[in-house]
Amino acid sequence: MPYLLIVTVLWAFSFSLIGQYLAAQVDSDFAVLLRVLIAAAVFLPFTVWRGLPQRLLGGFWLAGALQFGITYLCLYRSFAVLTVPEVLLFTVLTPIYVVLLDDALQRRLNRWALLAAAVAVGGGIIIRFQPLQGEYLTGFLLLQLANLTFAAGQVLCRRLLQQYPVEQPLYRYFGHFFLGALLLALPSFLLFGNPERLPQTTLQWGVLVYMGLFATALGMYWWVKGSVMVNAGTLAIMNELHVPAGLLVNVLIWNRNVDLPRLALGGAVILASLWINRLGRRRQAVPR
Repeated sequence: MPYLLIVTVLWAFSFSLIGQYLAAQVDSDFAVLLRVLIAAAVFLPFTVWRGLPQRLLGGFWLAGALQFGITYLCLYRSFAVLTVPEVLLFTVLTPIYVVLLDDALQRRLNRWALLAAAVAVGGGIIIRFQPLQGEYLTGFLLLQLANLTFAAGQVLCRRLLQQYPVEQPLYRYFGHFFLGALLLALPSFLLFGNPERLPQTTLQWGVLVYMGLFATALGMYWWVKGSVMVNAGTLAIMNELHVPAGLLVNVLIWNRNVDLPRLALGGAVILASLWINRLGRRRQAVPR
């Protein structure tokens, strides 16, 4: 779990940086493309092209296309029909998708993991709930597709690493993940990107480089590496920790107003979901 906690912190800072320096200022398709290009450049010098199972490599290409292609295409477009609080509210359902997709691949139903994920979602809703206004159905559907593909990419990578153990360390073939992401990130920019909204300041370029190196390259690498060290229930719950972590960053660095009692209550509920997941694992391990 240490890898997942480190990445949670990295992504918490990333949300703040995007909101402060990039949102509504830099073309979102270009931002995603540059992040993927930087991340690919980090891993490609180490990338192995032969001697690995084709299904493993093909699966990583697919996972990259899901998590940095479909997910981000839907996420950024949801802002056209939703307010920021609504976007944050509708993204809290990812843990449910992680558990259900993992159970589908395992051909089982882990009720304890599903319960823990549902409790974690409840914590996120406590923190983020806002009254809904206007036409939000389209945005809700876009974000559920984004949540589903982001969860699918995580579960797929985890499953591939478990099913195809190889002698090569992960960093020797993780570049394939970002090559898969380029399959959608590049056409998306060419079709929908706005060249007139490229970064204009050194600070904006610096934020994008930071995002590419840390949030994208190291963040996704450590997240995938950490996903095989925990069970599916824990992985699902960790997807919800970005909500309180991101708000804490806003409070500590940007001095944003946050409902601290709600943050504390929701955070406590998310932590309780980890206890529920551990309790379920213990009960399932007891011989009957």
